[in-house]
Amino acid sequence: MSSPSYKKILKLFWGYDEFRGIQLDIIESIDAGHDTLGLMPTGGGKSVTFQVPALARRGTCIVVTPLISLMHDQVSRLRQMGIRATAIHSGMSHASILTELENCILGEYKFLYVSPERLESELFQTKVSHMRVSLITVDEAHCISQWGYDFRPAYLQIARLRDIVPSAPVLALTATATPEVMDDIQRQLHFRPDSQVLRMSFERKNLTYIVRHTPDKFGELLHILRGTSGSAIVYTRNRQQTHEIVSRLADEGISATNYHAALAQIIRDDRQERWHRGEFRVMVATNAFGMGIDKADVRLVVHFEAPDSPEAYFQEAGRAGRDGLPAYAVLLCGGSDNAKLLRRVPETYPKPEYIRDIYEHLCYYFQMAMGDGEGVTREFDLMEFCRSFHYFPVPAHNALILLNNAGYITYTQEGEITSRLRFTVSRDSLYRLNEQSPQREKVIQFLLRHYSGLFADLVYIDESLIAHETALSVD
Repeated sequence: MSSPSYKKILKLFWGYDEFRGIQLDIIESIDAGHDTLGLMPTGGGKSVTFQVPALARRGTCIVVTPLISLMHDQVSRLRQMGIRATAIHSGMSHASILTELENCILGEYKFLYVSPERLESELFQTKVSHMRVSLITVDEAHCISQWGYDFRPAYLQIARLRDIVPSAPVLALTATATPEVMDDIQRQLHFRPDSQVLRMSFERKNLTYIVRHTPDKFGELLHILRGTSGSAIVYTRNRQQTHEIVSRLADEGISATNYHAALAQIIRDDRQERWHRGEFRVMVATNAFGMGIDKADVRLVVHFEAPDSPEAYFQEAGRAGRDGLPAYAVLLCGGSDNAKLLRRVPETYPKPEYIRDIYEHLCYYFQMAMGDGEGVTREFDLMEFCRSFHYFPVPAHNALILLNNAGYITYTQEGEITSRLRFTVSRDSLYRLNEQSPQREKVIQFLLRHYSGLFADLVYIDESLIAHETALSVD
């Protein structure tokens, strides 16, 4: 298809007259049948590079992406534009997954979003073999690399799609890749000899980067917000801190909401949408907020603390000024920040001996022999585990993540099966409830002794622990 035809699609669905940067170069490379690696900064318009050619080609574009929230965002946006799209994820029933895959075979959808783990399913592979696949897109492609900073083993299975649909070109997209990672991405995805690598300049002339040294981070944040206008994002590493900052901003008359992984998906979606509409000026969030967020008029991104890497900082800061107008990225630095950063490396990547100890104690914790437990699922209380075996929670949690990534265990963090509780009544009303039932009194007293913050926010609880300590059934 010619460039003018692609521009017609761009104008029809996105309302733009011209492509930006290397968008058209990538589209034309795909059109010529080349496997393509596209390096584009955050805000460079990666989604256009596969959505436009997919709309121009017959068949379904399979998009492999690591985040369910990203799937929801993009599928919702495409549907609002009148484009048929769907997503397959772990929250769906077997019947729903089967229906959507059958619809793809019948040509009902132009886009099918999946997680890399879904590719390992025999059902998925069988159904894909009967689809007409126009293009395979791998988003956040650095995850496939053994050199990448967010290694995810299931990404290594993406190459299986090449065997199932060998005629479909592959487009790999990322905002962060060293030369070693670029080579590894192409090798792991079995790029063909005529593949192309296209790079876009990472310079953002409209974005000003500022570092502010201050002993009073909140005071400085307040000063910055009052000195600027427009939508803002404040990043912090601590979930509790997101609540605290929102509360203090509200006291100062600045509308804000918070976002982190422990919030229920429906709450996250609602807060994101309301911030997107402008009902809240400030989004205070952990790094769970960001991927797939397409709000062009963010004027300010403030980091309360430094992220794990320059790549992560560049990606998060790049969410400001996507409309090309002047914007600011501000990093706030305080007294103990350097010490925290230096401590974070050994905490995030514990030594092999430490990880082996965690695995061994995990077997003791569940009272099973090492090597047993395949296919067994158990509820896991990290804090109880750490108390029992004298670990600090942060390095223990990261050791479990590394064991998960290496395939030794499946460690699902804060899954939807975990219950949460909040008291919506006053303390006086709660004491009156106590008097009405001895069993209820036992439960309430245990909750108040062992969980903090129950009157302020939803708190994760363990019914089996409560049942054991109160001599009641879990029900």
